[in-house]
Amino acid sequence: MSPKTDLPKKLRDNIARVIIGKDEVIELALTAFLAGGHLLVEDVPGLAKTLLARAIARSVEAQFQRVQFTPDLLPSDITGVSIYNEREHLFEFRRGPVFANILLGDELNRATPRTQSALLEAMEERQVTVDGISHPLPNPFFVMATQNPVEQQGVYPLPEAQVDRFLMQISIGYPSAADEVRIIESRLAGSPLDELKPVLSVEELLDIQKAVRRIHVDSTVSQYVVRLVDATRRHPDLILGGSPRASLSLLLSGQALAFLRGEPFVTPDLIKALAPPVLRHRLIVRPQSVLGGRTPDQIIRELLDEIPVPLLTGEFI
Repeated sequence: MSPKTDLPKKLRDNIARVIIGKDEVIELALTAFLAGGHLLVEDVPGLAKTLLARAIARSVEAQFQRVQFTPDLLPSDITGVSIYNEREHLFEFRRGPVFANILLGDELNRATPRTQSALLEAMEERQVTVDGISHPLPNPFFVMATQNPVEQQGVYPLPEAQVDRFLMQISIGYPSAADEVRIIESRLAGSPLDELKPVLSVEELLDIQKAVRRIHVDSTVSQYVVRLVDATRRHPDLILGGSPRASLSLLLSGQALAFLRGEPFVTPDLIKALAPPVLRHRLIVRPQSVLGGRTPDQIIRELLDEIPVPLLTGEFI
């Protein structure tokens, strides 16, 4: 087994030492990471959202920064600020925490819209502009943001433009009783993060991301993705469907998941598995449909059942 194909398993195994019993969550998080996208984790407190981000960061010899979003946080607290140097008689740019390979934005929806927007340029263009000067961000650059869906006070819903920049939205969910016993017993002797060691370098990560982009995508799979996303735009229960960015995100995620699983090309089954986490946060359900119990995941599942699945020969079943 070559080092490149062995690394995904090492990554999964390393993170699973800390995130117990959540193999699917780990796989989705790594899919977003290796695809070069960003990840939004929405769940109630205490389910290891922050721990997941730290475990990914500890598994890579990369620069990690954490920002605790609060209502009084300013955009310059994230991007950085220009300070006048009296000795040199010029302004010097002091970089903010966004200049990292892996950025954890904890409780992103607690910040004001103005502060949230400080990440828009960074997430899309991999740069920040301060005082009219653009500063490139490190490569790779991965944002993992968390938010609590149950709190209503002191939070600011993320705008559609912000949400759309996340490749995926996932939740972790409660562990099984057996896994919860393993979790609490593993914490009695201390944090398992303390013993977690890196399993790949930044250079190896960049090589993997390049290899992910070389995973073959058949034209029939691309057409299948476009039909699926286009169906969300015309669905009667939706105000807003997926954009072309959603289609691209679904294909990029398919390439990354195929690489993680050791498959040489993207299959329709991979697309079907990835459709909920890639599309759910991009869809807006009509208020009357919400009252009727309709959810984005329910609509996505129905569309997956309705749209013919392609064979790689170009035929349909």
